[in-house]
Amino acid sequence: MENQKPLQNGNNAAGDDRGRVGDGSALIFLGTGCSSSVPNAMCLIQPSDPPCHVCSQSLSIPPEHNPNYRCNTSLLIDYCSTNGMHNYIIIDVGKTFKEQVLRWFTFHKIPRIDSIVLTHEHADAVLGLDDIRVVQPHSPTNDIDPTAIYLTQYAMDSVATKFPYLVQKKLREGQEVRRVAQLDWRIIEENYDKPFVASGLKFVPLPVMHGEDYICLGFLFGEKSKVAYISDVSRFPSNTESVISKSGCGQLDLLILDCLYKKGSHNVHLCLPQTLDALKRICPKRALLIGMTHDFDQHKDNEVLMEWSEREGIHVQLARDGLRVPIDL
Repeated sequence: MENQKPLQNGNNAAGDDRGRVGDGSALIFLGTGCSSSVPNAMCLIQPSDPPCHVCSQSLSIPPEHNPNYRCNTSLLIDYCSTNGMHNYIIIDVGKTFKEQVLRWFTFHKIPRIDSIVLTHEHADAVLGLDDIRVVQPHSPTNDIDPTAIYLTQYAMDSVATKFPYLVQKKLREGQEVRRVAQLDWRIIEENYDKPFVASGLKFVPLPVMHGEDYICLGFLFGEKSKVAYISDVSRFPSNTESVISKSGCGQLDLLILDCLYKKGSHNVHLCLPQTLDALKRICPKRALLIGMTHDFDQHKDNEVLMEWSEREGIHVQLARDGLRVPIDL
C-alpha cells in the first residue's frame, strides 16, 4: 500500500493506513466500487479465458490486502473540531455497509457514527440503513438517541417505502416493539445552495445529473481545506461546476469523483475519459477517483494516472477501500 503525505491547510491530499489516538481530521474510504461492487460475480461463476485478472485476485488475496476489492462507494469523515473532539460522519450506506464496518471501522478504530448524509436513494447508497443498528447502542426497546440522517425529500419518500419500519413514529395497536435502527430524519432543503451542518461540519449540497432524468447530490465541505465529494454523476450543471472550479468560486484542495469504466462513456456515470476532462476544467489540486468497476487495476492504472498527473499538473489517483487521508478541515 502506498504511503502519502497529509493534506493540511490546502496542501496536497494524502493517505496512510492507520488512524491514531489524538490525530486530527481524516477521510476514510469505506468503499470505492460500483453498485455491483468488485469482484464482479459473473467473472467468478462464469470465468473467461483468460480469467479476469482483477476479479480472480479476490480468490487468492485477502480483501484487506487487495486494493482491487471494492465495496459500494462510501466515505467516512472523521471530523476533529477545534476542541479536539471527534465526530464521525458517513456519506452513503449501501448494500455492503456491514462488511465495510467489519473491515474498516475495526481497522481504523471508529467507535460509532454520529451523522449520516445521503447523496440519493439508490440501492448502493441506502440499502445498508437497516444495519445502522449494529453501530448503535443495544436496546431491545429502541430507547436510544437516534442518529441524525440528512437527505432530500425525494430520497425520504423512497426510503419510507423501502424501510417503513425505520421511519414509523408510532406503533399500531398490538404491534410488537422490534429492535431496529433509530434514525432522526432531517430534510435537505430544495434550495440546494443552502448549507446544512451535520455533527459540527458544514456541508454545501452540489446537485449533479445522474442521467438526464435524475438529480443526485454531491457535497462540498471543509473550511481550511476544501473538499468536494461527487460519487454519482454524468454531467455537471453550470452552477455546480462554478462552485467547485478554480475558475469559478475557488480551487478545491481535493475532489473525490465518479469514474465507472476505463473506456467509452455511460449514460448515468462519468467514465475515465469524461472524468479526466472534468478534472482539467475544474482543476483541483488533487483528485481521488471512486465508483470503479473491475475494468480498473489499482496498481497498473495508478501508474498511468501518475503520468497523466505529471503532464497536466493535477495529481490524480484511484482511491482504494480502507484508504485514510489525513486532512485539516
